[in-house]
Amino acid sequence: MASVSLRESIGIREEIIKKACSMYMKAHNFAEKQLYVCEKIRNSSELVFSFPGSWSVSDLFVGSPFGEVTVDLELFPSLRCIGLNEIATVNGAFFNRFKAILGTTQFKKEVRTAVTERKQVVFTGHSLGGPIAILATIWFLEEYIRQDPKTLAPLCLTFGSPLVGDRIVSHALRRENWSRYFVNFVMRYDIVPRVSLAPLSSVEHQLQQVLNCFNPKSPLYMQGNVGEASGFYVNVMRNAFSVVSHAACKMMGSTNLLLETVSNFVELSPYRPLGTFVFCAGNGKLVVVRNPDAILQLLFYTFQLSSVAVADSRLKDHLSYKDELQECLQMQSVTFLDDHHLEALPLSDNVTMEINMALNDLGLSAKARLCLRAAGELEKQKKNNQKAIDKKLEDIESGLGKLQGYKKRCQHKMGYYDAFKLPKDKEDFDANVKRLELAGIWDEIIEMLKRNELPDEFESRKAWIEIGTRYRRIVEPLDIANYYGHLKNEDTGPYIETGRPKRYKCTQRWREHVERMSKESSESCFWAEVEELCIKSGNPSIREAILQLKRRVEEWIRNGYLDDDVFLKGSTFDKLLKEYSLTNSDQNVIFQGSWS
Repeated sequence: MASVSLRESIGIREEIIKKACSMYMKAHNFAEKQLYVCEKIRNSSELVFSFPGSWSVSDLFVGSPFGEVTVDLELFPSLRCIGLNEIATVNGAFFNRFKAILGTTQFKKEVRTAVTERKQVVFTGHSLGGPIAILATIWFLEEYIRQDPKTLAPLCLTFGSPLVGDRIVSHALRRENWSRYFVNFVMRYDIVPRVSLAPLSSVEHQLQQVLNCFNPKSPLYMQGNVGEASGFYVNVMRNAFSVVSHAACKMMGSTNLLLETVSNFVELSPYRPLGTFVFCAGNGKLVVVRNPDAILQLLFYTFQLSSVAVADSRLKDHLSYKDELQECLQMQSVTFLDDHHLEALPLSDNVTMEINMALNDLGLSAKARLCLRAAGELEKQKKNNQKAIDKKLEDIESGLGKLQGYKKRCQHKMGYYDAFKLPKDKEDFDANVKRLELAGIWDEIIEMLKRNELPDEFESRKAWIEIGTRYRRIVEPLDIANYYGHLKNEDTGPYIETGRPKRYKCTQRWREHVERMSKESSESCFWAEVEELCIKSGNPSIREAILQLKRRVEEWIRNGYLDDDVFLKGSTFDKLLKEYSLTNSDQNVIFQGSWS
């Protein structure tokens, strides 16, 4: 735990926060005429885009019980788990509103002008305008930062924003190191940031009346008593409790089968926090948290009303951000809870410590603190898992070195693919043992990714992307040789379609993502294509396909992705080319293999 200034903890100047606060009300006032407002900060280089809220239920939920849709990877290519190829989901109503802004306004042009003029772009929004600001920021990061990291990074400030996307969105932002650009201010008793944790069916009856209370154009604006607040709060928080309880059990490693059984019958909200959250305690004090698992728990446990009877009076909290932050900026009482602070949180509320005072300000019970500890411990365990996996880099390097030596020694035969496919010597069997050892290491990594047991940043680490690519290029041909050598294709089908292990798909996607490749880097599957063409051997119609493959192979060799041993005399590929009179004998081309 550290007591710091707000600027030190979130890296944003006070002038930007004040401007964002003033502009979100202006955006609300012009909501019927403009989809956003845009202004410069006086005597500064920032340009602020503010998005208004929307006060209709249809702008919060659309379609399914929680209104989620799969993201458009054309627009947000980074919003997925790369190796496992799991695509993120976001709130469909928010996503549709953002696409409307992209397609029907001057928004893209104004942003492009700001980037050209080297201005920092700030996106902001209050209430239902917050999710639009978040999506706009992700779009900016994809459109500009991913293409040119030297571009001035954007900022996103939201106030009382509902949750936007699922766990994969948060995972992707942390993996890309983009999470730091998102700062979400949340009042302790503001119900709106929690509303996404409940399905529409449980709150539909009361939701429109509550939204009318927030609408500057409604007669109910700023009215404390709307008649439905108590029931609305109870329904939202009941569903929120189910979500955080399930998440806490997963964090603590519960193996109770009842947990999964219940989750199969009770549909839980997919939405999860992203970025940094700044919790406003209501007394001028702030608590800053970045751990998404801890934030989810805080969204529930900080919102514990003394009785449902006070629910009506707390509706106004959603409209009080400007006044509350003005007081907070004057006091500068900020507590920052990092992961290593979470692990050591005191469980008792009578401990005389600065950190305990901050927890008391948020009204956190012993159970809440235990859940925060679990969030910190989980992140610590993920980092320890990564350290354990990093120690196996040497084993992988050693194994690849031995297989590389095997590959070189097979040049006097017909190449290492064919030698391995029809093993005769002891070194062929030794190579198979090494192949299986490496497969065990990589399969363990893939399983840890599936169980979410590694840090979000793992898939972006250069060392693992590079060694994953080397592993795939050296070892996958041996897997293919084993597959077709044992005629597994006759029972299972073609290797690429049904037999390819996830360890190769995963490492391939890592490279394709980091290098922003528009087409698949399938060079390590080359032999599988050859085998499938050999199965169709004798059919004149496949000659063009063989020729196209030969041209791709030549390009891969020139780029250093493949070695020229694939053309060795007597190899499977050489025989196929000769059968269709496509050998290299008439070409003055000398390929230089990389042997890497």
